[in-house]
Amino acid sequence: MTKKTKRAFAMLCTIAMIFTVTATAFAADDPLQVINNLSEFIFGLIRAIGMILLAFGIVQIGLSLKSHDPSQRANGFLTFAGGIIITFAREILNLITG
Repeated sequence: MTKKTKRAFAMLCTIAMIFTVTATAFAADDPLQVINNLSEFIFGLIRAIGMILLAFGIVQIGLSLKSHDPSQRANGFLTFAGGIIITFAREILNLITG
């Protein structure tokens, strides 16, 4: 990766973590609410990581199209697909468990 790409990726990671931390719910008096808040926080972190992977996969696909590198293109699509799965992990779990 080039220096510019690494810097953009670091900036994207920083922005995602800032949004995740600011969206954190505070503890409540009810113990179940505390568990729900922790669950929301953890799934928020997982969603942020998934979005970072999604963006990184798009960057990889774009770079592979520019350099005509099929192995990088395959890795980009795999990273993109993994990012989609991780981003929507909560919804997938809700569909499985009902």
